[in-house]
Amino acid sequence: MTTESPRWFKSSYSNNGGNCVEVATNLAPTHGIVPVRDSKRPAGPALGIAPHAFSAFLAGVKDGALGNA
Repeated sequence: MTTESPRWFKSSYSNNGGNCVEVATNLAPTHGIVPVRDSKRPAGPALGIAPHAFSAFLAGVKDGALGNA
């Protein structure tokens, strides 16, 4: 049995007044999910995203396919 805990981190680009998300990519290989949560509510809910979907999201962000907010 594993007792692996999420290792939360946020991007080094997250100096934007607290509007950040945190991810725990360490769970992808063993649990098949990438948890994502609001950094302002660490005790709040987390979304569990499939690793391939998270990778596709990151690729879209990097190539500008998602626009600017």
